[in-house]
Amino acid sequence: MEHKWNGKNALRMLLYLALYMVGTAITCFAGSIHPIVFVGYQIIAGILLAGVVITAFRQIQSPGVAAVFSVGVILIFVLMGDASAWHCLPLVVMAVIAEIMRTVCKYNWKGDVISTVVMTFSTFGFYGQIWFNRAYTYECAIEEMADGYADTLMSCSPAWSFPVVMVVAIAASVLIANLTAKQFKLQRE
Repeated sequence: MEHKWNGKNALRMLLYLALYMVGTAITCFAGSIHPIVFVGYQIIAGILLAGVVITAFRQIQSPGVAAVFSVGVILIFVLMGDASAWHCLPLVVMAVIAEIMRTVCKYNWKGDVISTVVMTFSTFGFYGQIWFNRAYTYECAIEEMADGYADTLMSCSPAWSFPVVMVVAIAASVLIANLTAKQFKLQRE
């Protein structure tokens, strides 16, 4: 584990960023499979991203790791032509929260796990529109998806499903972080 940025950490970060961007892209595109999968998008993000994030956080115990992850996702949105304030602002907020949490907790295990959960929510602005911007989500689904997708998405995402998905997503992120730490013998102090 390194407590400062150096060439070795920069190379590690590039690897983790690439994995994080691939995981994020897979998560984003998974929603097109079926509306139920899109409703569970945040759970998929927790499963695919938590291992990469906790490993980066434990190996690079310096400021800026969360910020690099967020810049990477903003780059994905730019490349997709979807870099709106609704999508990018939450990325900035999540990175700031994660960086503050890691600093306040002095880069310990607990702070890194909490920050990992936060970073798995980095594309929440993209995803959260199901519940917070339903009309827009419906219109986009009608324009971009197969017939019937929009109606199925709306019927599969009642208000009560939001807290259920969030709790399961957080639990999945914590579980994956712990399994990753055990598998790769990451320091947990």
